[in-house]
Amino acid sequence: MKVIGAGFARTGTISLKAALEHLGFGPCYHMSVAEKEGGHLDLWDAAARGILIDWDRIFGGYESTVDWPACAFYEELMRAYPDAKVVLTVRDPERWYDSINGTIYPLYKVAIASRWTAPFIRFPHRDLLARMTRNVVWNGTFDGRFEDRRHAVAAFERHVEEVRRHVPADRLLVFEVKDGWKPLCDFLGVDVPADRPFPHLNDQQTFQTMARRRAVRALLPVAATVGLVGAAVGVARFRSAR
Repeated sequence: MKVIGAGFARTGTISLKAALEHLGFGPCYHMSVAEKEGGHLDLWDAAARGILIDWDRIFGGYESTVDWPACAFYEELMRAYPDAKVVLTVRDPERWYDSINGTIYPLYKVAIASRWTAPFIRFPHRDLLARMTRNVVWNGTFDGRFEDRRHAVAAFERHVEEVRRHVPADRLLVFEVKDGWKPLCDFLGVDVPADRPFPHLNDQQTFQTMARRRAVRALLPVAATVGLVGAAVGVARFRSAR
């Protein structure tokens, strides 16, 4: 592990992931990786409950990590990987809240409210993912009060200050993705790519489009089942009427 991302989701973590991998610090671990690994979700959930885990069971083969769930454990990861540098992605706190409240949080609410679809919807490890994010993020970070805007923004600002306070200055970069390659490359001691602009990925509109497509794919089996049931009922009624 060479780079630990301490910034919350929706602070440019997907862009940072792509940048780190382009610079040779990949593969980079991210929530999009965690959600596909049921065994990892169990380990993250255990860590949220204060159980000591072997971090190499998660990060074996990865050279960097960004986003939740790892950012909630940046101090533990610093101790486990003492040579790793820390990148804290930041943005305007109010705009951050609007972004996360319009993307990730609604998906979580759908996941915990849609148990009636369990036999049909095939999100990988849906229940494990909902439990882990509840324990690490929505309860663990925001005390179950994310919908209280002031409380959530205060938690974001407190996290930024705690990272600044706990991470030695020579080991920390406070980074806004709008600043591009130079501060990141200077911090990591690598050359600025001459042939590629800094990646700016996964803005709110892109995320929402992706989420809608994913929901449609997930609901297709439900629609097909409803259609088949409707057809069967129609056939039965037709036969009984003859």
